[in-house]
Amino acid sequence: MADIFQEVDEEVRKDKAAELWKKYGNYVIALAVLIVAATAAWVFWKDYAREQRQLAGAQFEAALSLARADKPAQAADAFRALAESAGSGVAALAKLQEAAQRIADGDKLGGVAVYDSLAADSSADDLTRNLASILSALNQLDTASVDELSIGLNPLIDEFGPFTHFAKEIMAFANLKAGDTAAAKKLFVSLSDDATAPAGIRARAAEMINALGAT
Repeated sequence: MADIFQEVDEEVRKDKAAELWKKYGNYVIALAVLIVAATAAWVFWKDYAREQRQLAGAQFEAALSLARADKPAQAADAFRALAESAGSGVAALAKLQEAAQRIADGDKLGGVAVYDSLAADSSADDLTRNLASILSALNQLDTASVDELSIGLNPLIDEFGPFTHFAKEIMAFANLKAGDTAAAKKLFVSLSDDATAPAGIRARAAEMINALGAT
């Protein structure tokens, strides 16, 4: 009889986790948009100012124009061509944009593959590689297991850097989606209590702790 009650309690916790994921999961995705915009702009202009690659700049703008015109497949191909011919900094940003456009075109697997290749590219700087790891994880939240996501995110959590708290937040949501509310809450508490975490992440963590309640 005790086993039956334990199974029922476990199912209730999983249902609660699924409900909370559906309600709050978009928090982390919305924040990713801001991080990508700010980081990508910084990486591009840092490299562009240093190398003054006017041709690359023009090609990049042309590819962006295709993206703005809602032609993601063509934009992705244009960014791929730029990545193959430009210097390392511009090439890395072009790969980030290529991945985003492939995902916008419905090819999430292709986009994730580009992110993963960039994350493993030793010629790219650490900031860009870590950003690629974050974006890869974000686009696999609905399909990858906690263990699979942890491969790319745990190194960012263990070695303190600009994406440490964001990686921990993604892992918290991944655990929540998997139904492990205890692990999710532990991570959210860690973020909420961390004075070095950005204010927005701490606020979201506190809200998630309240939402999880006694689960």
